Formats: sequence, structure tokens, C-alpha cells
Amino acid sequence: MTRNQNSLNQVISCGILWNDAVALRRISMALRRWYEHECNGAIQRDGDRGDGVPYWHSTHDGRKLYRAPDRERGALRRMAEIMSRYPDLTPYVQGDPRGCALYILRPSDVPAGKDADAYYNRGIPVY
Repeated sequence: MTRNQNSLNQVISCGILWNDAVALRRISMALRRWYEHECNGAIQRDGDRGDGVPYWHSTHDGRKLYRAPDRERGALRRMAEIMSRYPDLTPYVQGDPRGCALYILRPSDVPAGKDADAYYNRGIPVY
């Protein structure tokens, strides 16, 4: 069994329907690609807080090239829509491109009163 099949089976085992699990996997892959582009400077957001319009930038000299479709916001919106059907589960988005971008947290994964940032890797990675 491949890592992808195992990941989908784990996601399904916590009560998420097959179609939603596949959609979450695609969302995770899209977010990971987005975070890779942000990490290498190819995509940057305009605005002081980094929440503005995304633009492609030259990785050679850093100049702004053209507007990029905002795939991050779309993926996060679709993820929120899917996860609203599973109120006992919590999505955790991890922005480091060296690992999985999306984890599904069960109630027992994060100790009461603790921050998910320190415990997200106890959740189910969506590869």
C-alpha cells in the first residue's frame, strides 16, 4: 500500500467520506505547491501583512511579473466547506513546504488547553 492510499484510508477511518477525503488530498497538494512557491519567492502577496493580491515574482531578480490566481484562498475555502460537515474533526494547515500541508486532528490528538501548533503531528497527515 502506498503512502497516499494509507493516508486516504486513515482519513476515511475517522469518518470522512471517500469523495471528501479525495478532495482534501487535492487541497493538501495544492497548498503544498503554493507554500513551495512562497518559500522560494516565486509568489508573494502585496500588502503590509502579506494578505493582499498574490503576484508571480522572478526568482532571479525578485521583480514583480504578473498577478497569480489565489489558489491558497480557494483551497482554504473548499477545505472549510468540507470540514464543516465533520464538526468533531479539526483541519490544521502547516505552511512549511518540506512536509504535509494538511492534517486532520481528532479530539484526542491535542491535549485540553494546549495549542494545536505543538501537537498537529499527532493528527492524520493528508498526503
